[in-house]
This record gives sequence, C-alpha cells and structure tokens, in this order.
Amino acid sequence: MKYELFINGEWVKDSNQEYFPAINPYTQEVWAEIPQASDAQVAKAIDCARAAFDGVWSKTSGVERARLLNKLADLLEADAARMGVLESTDNGKVIRETSSQMLFAARQYRFFAGSADKLWGKVIPLDQPDILDYATREPLGVSVLITAWNSPMGLLSNKLAPAIAAGNCVVIKPSEHASATTLEFAKFVEKAGFPKGVINIVTGDMRVGKALTSSGRVDRVSFTGSPNVGREIAAQCGRLLIPVTLELGGKSPNIIFEDADLDKAVVGAFAGIFAATGQTCIAGSRLLVQKPVYEKIVKTLIEKSANIVLGDPINQKTEMGTLANEPQFNRVMRCIENGVKEGARLVAGGHRATGPTLGKGLFVQPTIFRDVDNSMELAQEEIFGPVLSVIPFDTEEDAISIGNDTKYGLAAGIWTSDLNRAMRVSKAIRAGSVWVNTYRAVAVQAPFGGFKDSGFGRERSEWALDEFLAPKNIMIDYSNMARDPFAIKT
Repeated sequence: MKYELFINGEWVKDSNQEYFPAINPYTQEVWAEIPQASDAQVAKAIDCARAAFDGVWSKTSGVERARLLNKLADLLEADAARMGVLESTDNGKVIRETSSQMLFAARQYRFFAGSADKLWGKVIPLDQPDILDYATREPLGVSVLITAWNSPMGLLSNKLAPAIAAGNCVVIKPSEHASATTLEFAKFVEKAGFPKGVINIVTGDMRVGKALTSSGRVDRVSFTGSPNVGREIAAQCGRLLIPVTLELGGKSPNIIFEDADLDKAVVGAFAGIFAATGQTCIAGSRLLVQKPVYEKIVKTLIEKSANIVLGDPINQKTEMGTLANEPQFNRVMRCIENGVKEGARLVAGGHRATGPTLGKGLFVQPTIFRDVDNSMELAQEEIFGPVLSVIPFDTEEDAISIGNDTKYGLAAGIWTSDLNRAMRVSKAIRAGSVWVNTYRAVAVQAPFGGFKDSGFGRERSEWALDEFLAPKNIMIDYSNMARDPFAIKT
C-alpha cells in the first residue's frame, strides 16, 4: 500500500517523491509506504492552509463547522473496526484498545462540534457610561498539529477537533513511526466535504517537523511527544513568538494506601502500566505501596504478570501487544538492564518475550522491579514500556513527597477508602490529572495536560478551545453619535 500527501484537498506527490517503509512491529514486515514530504511540499501545505483560512474558513459559520465535524465523527465511527486494524498493524497496540480509541476520537469530534457555534464573547462594563466594550474569541489562523506514534487517531482528535471547532485551518504531521491511519483519515475529510486547504497532512521524519515549526508562517503549534523534542519546538517557536501547546511525558505515581480495596487497586496498577504495553504518557510506572500491604501487593503483581496474554495485536484475545518500533524496543531493554545495574530487584520479566505465537514481534515481558529507590534512574526517567517500579512508603506524607519527587507532573493515581485522605492527597500531588480509585479513565469533558516537564496547555474539554482562540476587545465610544438615527442633518 502506497500513500501520498494530502494537501489542499488533493493527494499530491512530485516527480522526486521519496518514501519510507511502515513496518509491522509484530511481523517485522513492510506493509505500507509513506511519503517523505519535501520542504517545498511543507511550504505548500502552509500556504494552502493560509489561503483557505483567509478565503473561506474564517467566513464559515459555527453551524457549518459543527456539521462537518459531526460528519467526520460519523465516518470514523462507521469505519472504526478497519481503522483499529490499521493502527494495530502500524504500532502493535492491541485491537481492543485501538478500536475503542477510534470511537473515543469520534466522540471528541461530536463534543467539539457542539461548541463550534457557542464561542461566546463577553460584554464588559467600563467606568465610562458612553462606551460599549465587548470581547470576542477569534481563531488564531493556521495551526500545526504534531502527534506521536502510540495513539495516532486519539492524539489527533485531542488537537484537530478543538482547532476546527474554533475556526482554524491546520497542517498535520503524524509520527514517522505510525502515519498510516492519519493518512487514511484524510479520506474522511474528503468525504465529509471540508473546503480545500482546511485540513492538510504532511508526513516524514524530523525534517518535516522542523520545516513546520521554523517557517514563521503559522499561528499555533500543538505537539505531543518527548520532553527533549518539546524543548526544541518551544525554543524555536519562542524565537518566532508562536504560541505552543506541549503534551509531553510522565513518570506518574500510582499510590496504594493500606486501607484501599486491594483487589481493585491491583487491577488499576496493571491497567496503569501494562495496558498499551506501557506506551502511554499517563502510564502509572511508579507504583507506591504502603508498607503494611507491600508484600501482598508485590506477590499478587508477580503472579498476575505471568498470566498476561501476549500475541498478535489483531487477535481479540491478546492482552498486551508489541513495542511500536525497533528503536523503542531497544531503549526499553537498555532501561531494564540499567535498572538491574542500579540495584533494583527484578522480580518479573526483564527479557524479550518469545514463543510460537510471538514470531519476530518486538515483545517485552511484563517487567516488575521491587524495592526501587525513587532516586534511581529507573524511577526518574520515562521508559515508555511495560516496566513497573514498585516503591514502598510509610506515611501519607511520604507518599506525597515521593510522588512529587519527579521532573514530571502529568498524572497520578490514589487508592484509598478514606475520602478525607483522597481529598488531601489529590490536592497535594502536583499533576494535571489525578484519579482516585481508578486509573487511565478518560473523558472528552475533562481537561488533560501536565505541569513541569510534562508540558503546558490543555487538551480535551472546553479548555482546549482556548488553545486555538485569542480574545479580541472592541471598544465603541457612542457619546458623539446621533441620538436619533432617523434625524436629518441640516
């Protein structure tokens, strides 16, 4: 399967178009060819987005934007099963999760469709009685949306839905490690009937990202990825005075207190780290367990980890898929080796998983380290794989201190039957999302984003619209205007 770039409502390529392979991480076979956009093609995508904004989209009503977003949702929802298979083929995530993410993405388009014609302004009372002052919320113009490989369609909906609802035109760049479903999504854009140039997609490696963020001709950049790349983008955009939304990494504490429902907490711990093969920014990769229940929790974790079903991501019975690509697989294995060298006790997994149903797949065994010191690299650096660090603690104050002792601040989990404790700890933990007696629960109505090295700005919810809007203030002095509009001047 060979894809092309989607620019100005058309599938385009030039005579010297380069392509790179999309590799199935389960079979290690090339299953698609993805175009490498040139600087000229990136520039064209930006130009077309700008022309569409100035000529058509800025004049398009919120009602019409809502209709198109709802149509996108219809098309994605109707094709969720096929899109889930494509995404699992591209990044190795299990089909049960990729299919559900398609439906969640469709929900996002519907949610923001409901906001497209409700971008209220505000009348502002001033000291001067003869001046009318009001503020409107205006779209920024052209937004660049850069997504990661772990959840291409889910991450895109976080950005595209509010950007379009707010009235922006966009240029999208998916990760070079998982581009196929984003290009497939362009077919929905065509069928929905979006004006040409409103949504453009350019694919390729970091050269494409640099061309987009250094052009100086866009009005907003929204990026999901690693903190290191986020810093480079923020620095580049800062020099150009382009606002940025950054959704970066995490090293989230998942805290189990002795009074928790332990059976439920263990399920939450597993969902927090082994779902999505640990390849999620909100992974509960640091499991903090109060000492009276520490041994029991560790024993249960070890037993349950041995029963996780690894296999073909397309198989509905598979519970954990592959790492998404070879560089990420190698990185996770290095992190495990370094954890052993640091002195953490490896009690489960720690090796490449092999077997008759695993073939050449990039599988890592569900891996658990116990007695991890929070100062270890194992507990401080984001691994982005199925690697759990279990850390004991004594008191509530210890849990808060350890939980906050990280450069990240994206998410956290709290397991307790004490409502007062839940309220105290959730307030004290420095994270953008805190779950109490659940983990990895998502809702389009709830804002998502982090503190510290986890980035800034928010996605989902009504807060996401503000990332793509700017207030405009209008002041009218009517003190000298004719009091009678029908008066004839002589």
